[in-house]
Amino acid sequence: MRRLATTAALMILAVAGSATAQTSTPLKDAIQRDYETSLGAIFDDFHRHPELSGMEVRTSARMAALLTGLGYQVTTGVGGTGVVAVLRNGDGPTVMMRADMDGLPLKENSGLANASTVTQVDADGTEKPVMHACGHDVHITALVGAARQMMERKGDWSGNLVLIVQPAEERIFGARAMVEDGLYSRFPKPDYAIAFHVAADLPTGRVEVPLGIVSSSSDSVDIAVHGVGTHGAYPHLGVDPVLVASSIVVNLQSLRSREINPLEGAVVTVGAVHGGIKHNIISDRVDLQLTVRADTPEVRTRLLDGIDRVARGTAEALGVPEDKLPDVVRSPTETTPATHNDPATAQRVRDAIVAAMGNGVLIDQPRTGMGAEDFAYFVTPDSDVKGVYFSVGGTPAAEVDTAPGHHSPLFRIDPEPSVTTGTEAMVVAGLALLAKS
Repeated sequence: MRRLATTAALMILAVAGSATAQTSTPLKDAIQRDYETSLGAIFDDFHRHPELSGMEVRTSARMAALLTGLGYQVTTGVGGTGVVAVLRNGDGPTVMMRADMDGLPLKENSGLANASTVTQVDADGTEKPVMHACGHDVHITALVGAARQMMERKGDWSGNLVLIVQPAEERIFGARAMVEDGLYSRFPKPDYAIAFHVAADLPTGRVEVPLGIVSSSSDSVDIAVHGVGTHGAYPHLGVDPVLVASSIVVNLQSLRSREINPLEGAVVTVGAVHGGIKHNIISDRVDLQLTVRADTPEVRTRLLDGIDRVARGTAEALGVPEDKLPDVVRSPTETTPATHNDPATAQRVRDAIVAAMGNGVLIDQPRTGMGAEDFAYFVTPDSDVKGVYFSVGGTPAAEVDTAPGHHSPLFRIDPEPSVTTGTEAMVVAGLALLAKS
């Protein structure tokens, strides 16, 4: 999950990023040494060997071994391929650090020497190319770095540290699967949960910590549009599902343009249309695949209810028989609420990052898209877990406005500053939240 920034914002950030100088500190120097001796090779290995959502067997085993080697109490198989590592260090709060680990079904065309050539048979039985096209290899590498620094600094903090290696963020079911598998009952329940995402649209060495909403809700919706098949030259003898589906696609946009307050975030995108057999055949079915985004529960409910109404109403108006009205199915797994940072905790993290990493490291910019993130399941309002989700720059400042976006076969980030900055920010946040009284 990542958004794209506007060109004007990118130019401002590039100039600001180039003017930022970060002072050397013992923590920064230790992380840099760790990258040169260990983390760089770990990143390279993960980048070469991505795995699809829910099928991260090799990655899970590698992360479990690395964290066990650092002295953590490690449990595997949580919520599928998820890994939980615990370090108990006296009395105090519990902080959870999370990193997602899945790749995407894309053939890498980044031109990098360590580009992935991996293929994997997906859950649908199809063999697909796989690449880390969203930077999750950065996240898990930085988690190893943070784990080492937190272990070496046990004298500086007190409480429990819980590290989460999460599957299936790209299909937004991994976090929920871990919670449903007893994450908060089998292991110390966190008072605070933190995570970061590397961002190709932000310059390296910079960190963005929102004080409120971070990402939108997301729901995958499938619509099966039924018709009555017939010869293409005799359309009056059937009901054309291609026409019906096309009308549904157009009419769905009225939900955003005419039913939702224009100042509120809402998106209905039809990402796939499948139907038809041949030029001169009117088929009997067309399938639509939608993604639905919202920033509030109220708008989310209105959009989802509206999709069902528009689909069935449009079909009925175009003569689809009552027993063939569209089937509208919301995915029970590819769904997540919006992610909101706890404002007070986010401010604590911001203050700690500025104090430790320098005044110029923080940046703020308006949201420019409606990406989703299932970190929301770790910090639901009824969980009483205070969450902070932030972004770390992944592209040199001079290249930001031409950098390929996330989920692109061309995606590439600068690994060394991305991993070291992400590691440092996670450690700084963890030490601030676990500081001895």
